[in-house]
Amino acid sequence: MIAAVTDLTGRITGIHRTWLAPDGSDKAPVDAPRKAMGDLLGSTVRIGVPDSVMAAGEGIETMLSLRQVLPNMAMAPALSAAHLAAILFPPALRRLYIVRDNDPAGDAARDMPMERANAEGIEAICLSPTLGNFNEDLQRLGMDALRACVRLQLAPEDVLRFMSLPR
Repeated sequence: MIAAVTDLTGRITGIHRTWLAPDGSDKAPVDAPRKAMGDLLGSTVRIGVPDSVMAAGEGIETMLSLRQVLPNMAMAPALSAAHLAAILFPPALRRLYIVRDNDPAGDAARDMPMERANAEGIEAICLSPTLGNFNEDLQRLGMDALRACVRLQLAPEDVLRFMSLPR
């Protein structure tokens, strides 16, 4: 899986590569299944076009899993906890969902963008998975459990705007 890393203007500043297992079930069994290069700090992988609301988190897989239940919300995988702390906010952003991983690095990654967003007048809301991250939630607990977990954490006005309906 290859993803472009872009700045706020859409200019490509780097790339991120993830080697996947042949059946697509997980990362490939190689020494370093993920590699990134380029000018990454402040930039993210862009999934959708952000407007007044977006979600930002660490990993591409986590954010793509969340996108399954929030298909209309822009997502910004920052690629690491350190990079999540340094993401740049789009000018029109008014609400930022910070997607944390359930680990100490996830706690630290949540705090810095929350403080920065609040200082810029952006409402920051943390989204927390049940297990280690939202990709793990989707794979182990399923779509309905992921949807229920996320729904409870969204601002009420964002549930109808962004959330997919159960199939």
